[in-house]
Amino acid sequence: MLTETSLSIWGWGSLGIVLFLITFGPFVIFYLTFYILCFVGGGLVVTLLFGKTNSEKYLEQCEHSFLPPTSTGVPKCLEEMKREARTIKIDRRLTGANIIDEPLQQVIQFSLRDYVQYWYYTLSDDESFLLEIRQTLQNALIQFATRSKEIDWQPYFTTRIVDDFGTHLRVFRKAQQKITEKDDQVKGTAEDLVDTFFEVEVEMEKEVCRDLVCTSPKDEEGFLRDLCEVLLYLLLPPGDFQNKIMRYFVREILARGILLPLINQLSDPDYINQYVIWMIRDSNCNYEAFMNIIKLSDNIGELEAVRDKAAEELQYLRSLDTAGDDINTIKNQINSLLFVKKVCDSRIQRLQSGKEINTVKLAANFGKLCTVPLDSILVDNVALQFFMDYMQQTGGQAHLFFWMTVEGYRVTAQQQLEVLLSRQRDGKHQTNQTKGLLRAAAVGIYEQYLSEKASPRVTVDDYLVAKLADTLNHEDPTPEIFDDIQRKVYELMLRDERFYPSFRQNALYVRMLAELDMLKDPSFRGSDDGDGESFNGSPTGSINLSLDDLSNVSSDDSVQLHAYISDTVYADYDPYAVAGVCNDHGKTYALYAITVHRRNLNSEEMWKTYRRYSDFHDFHMRITEQFESLSSILKLPGKKTFNNMDRDFLEKRKKDLNAYLQLLLAPEMMKASPALAHYVYDFLENKAYSKGKGDFARKVPPLIPKTDSDPEHRRVSAQLDDNVDDNIPLRVMLLLMDEVFDLKERNQWLRRNIKNLLQQLIRATYGDTINRKIVDHVDWMTSPEQVADSVKRFRDAFWPNGILAETVPCRDKSIRMRTRVAGKTKLLAIMPDELKHIIGAETTRKGILRVFEMFQHNQLNRRMVYVFLEGFLETLFPQYKFRELFNKLHSRSKQMQKYKQKLQTTQAPSLQKR
Repeated sequence: MLTETSLSIWGWGSLGIVLFLITFGPFVIFYLTFYILCFVGGGLVVTLLFGKTNSEKYLEQCEHSFLPPTSTGVPKCLEEMKREARTIKIDRRLTGANIIDEPLQQVIQFSLRDYVQYWYYTLSDDESFLLEIRQTLQNALIQFATRSKEIDWQPYFTTRIVDDFGTHLRVFRKAQQKITEKDDQVKGTAEDLVDTFFEVEVEMEKEVCRDLVCTSPKDEEGFLRDLCEVLLYLLLPPGDFQNKIMRYFVREILARGILLPLINQLSDPDYINQYVIWMIRDSNCNYEAFMNIIKLSDNIGELEAVRDKAAEELQYLRSLDTAGDDINTIKNQINSLLFVKKVCDSRIQRLQSGKEINTVKLAANFGKLCTVPLDSILVDNVALQFFMDYMQQTGGQAHLFFWMTVEGYRVTAQQQLEVLLSRQRDGKHQTNQTKGLLRAAAVGIYEQYLSEKASPRVTVDDYLVAKLADTLNHEDPTPEIFDDIQRKVYELMLRDERFYPSFRQNALYVRMLAELDMLKDPSFRGSDDGDGESFNGSPTGSINLSLDDLSNVSSDDSVQLHAYISDTVYADYDPYAVAGVCNDHGKTYALYAITVHRRNLNSEEMWKTYRRYSDFHDFHMRITEQFESLSSILKLPGKKTFNNMDRDFLEKRKKDLNAYLQLLLAPEMMKASPALAHYVYDFLENKAYSKGKGDFARKVPPLIPKTDSDPEHRRVSAQLDDNVDDNIPLRVMLLLMDEVFDLKERNQWLRRNIKNLLQQLIRATYGDTINRKIVDHVDWMTSPEQVADSVKRFRDAFWPNGILAETVPCRDKSIRMRTRVAGKTKLLAIMPDELKHIIGAETTRKGILRVFEMFQHNQLNRRMVYVFLEGFLETLFPQYKFRELFNKLHSRSKQMQKYKQKLQTTQAPSLQKR
């Protein structure tokens, strides 16, 4: 039944299909499928369009009812872009001085043209962005100029720069010494010297090291970017600084477009060498100096460059076809060049073989040394310092110092007696003060060297000592009173095997000959100052009796002395009318009126005396040298070079000087040092104060110089003598001579003589107006005309003829080496012979060459430039903590991290013990 039903369904179905195909044709099924797909597709399209329209309407309703309004910034930006660009007016005034503003505007224009415009115009023609950058730069320059006008630049130029340079030189000198101490046989490379330099810098600076900035270009660029960003923060208005794009553009222009190229040029050794030659271009090259440079050079590159140039010149001269007189000239030139070439070859061979010869050691061991008489040694500054060092080593310094002290006594006594005789001839009233002072000085010398209490005591015949003591007791002392004993002491030093004979066999004698330039030339060159005046003193320091300043007032315990500064009235002239600011022949200074009360058992006196601050300073120096215990108790108010006539400052100084006087006159102080009363009475007496510590006292330097704890590992500004701070040229010259010629390592007697010589030279050349002239010169350096000239030089150096200067190709190595030789030759040639006579020829050569060698390292030159820059910014922005900022910027230094680890390691044991 089911089978029949299934067959009927299939039959009827097949019949329907056949009839359908016969009726509509074979393609009817395709048409049907197409119609169905079109119907479905059309329905979907209608649904989507209708749904999108309704959805947008619904979202608009939701936006206005539930969401905050959309920003209108984009439409407004588009609207602004469609408008025409408005002109931006820029005020071209920058510093208030047209002569400065004009070249500055050109520098800004050239900087924008060469660092911004060349790529910006490829993106847009709109100049408003460029004008905004220009305005930002101008705002920064205006703030910079305004700030510069408010700063007193005199301390920076006269103190900060000198201290920084001196410290840099000291670090370099200590680094050289460290390299030498590591291994005398192996010569350190330039890289070793640079590493050691920054090690020493950490030890000296304690808180900062600039090795990363000076040795890594990447870190240097990062440092300059950070520094420029800080400067922009200080100089730009807040709105401009918050604009990051503008700030980054200006920062990159300053850091990479201006500062970095300038630092690269200033730190280039070849540029410095050329500049040195240009600075001393008027001096002629000295053949002797040139040959000394060749013989002393330890750089093979320099020697090869000179040798190759000599060979080139030889080839040229030999190719000339000459006759007559010219041929003799050419032959002489050829012989000279052959000699130079031979010296270079010999020196190169010696350096390459490692068999460097120390001339001093060679002469000491095998050389035949010339003889310098003892008479010549005692009158020559350079020779005397070596003999003095030797005598101290052998324990015979008392004999030498006695001889020198007597020489000083004789000269001073002759001067004082001549003055006394002159006053007698003029019929003026005479006192016994001069003879009393002479007796006091003579007795002081006797007690110091010849009495039984003397330590060390000069060993001479007892009858001579007794004769001298009898003369001092019964007769007035004369300049020749010590002659017999001095003659005996001289013979003892000359003939005793412990002294002069042994000195001639000592290495110090050979070093003395080297300083006198006598290892190669046996003829003795005597000193130009052979009158012996510079030896008028003794390094003992205990006989600082001034023949002009000692008083004959007794220090009786019954005498009471009180004093205080009473008046502070100001005047324009007449220094003894009232106390205050006075003007004497154009020189302004301050006077303090001191009211003095002196009481004893029977009477009471009161008077006023007038003293300058320099009088107080001179008095303080004298008593602290005589009574060393007072130096830690009495503190004199410090000096001030500039603005020291300000009323508030003078009032403060008056209070400090009053406190100084009260402490000085305290009964406990007088009882502790009874001899102090002589000096105090003389200072407070109603008379003109005789300054200068007395001629005799100034010529008697201390036997044992006062030394601070490890002064060589501190900045030079931390240990300057207080009595030279107010004398700018003396301070500068003494500081530079200390560091260039390493005088602090030498005999302190020599250093004091040099200081006195410099004082006399400066006073003779400029008088008392030298500080004023230096202040005027600093004012001239910072004047608009000079600033404008500096800006013009900067503009012409970077944009000659208005075109960006191309990178100067590095000159050939041989040319650079010959420039080095020429620079060293020029420097040695301009050194005066008088300087060699004072400190020695060898010391002079080593000092000059040390300074020159310091400038031959790019990394070290960069360090010096950055130190000067840091000092400049600290002076320009004193209210901001730039020192802390620089410490943080340099905190990633590897040397600094090593130093901190070393400190932690050394401090750990002590912390554990606690």
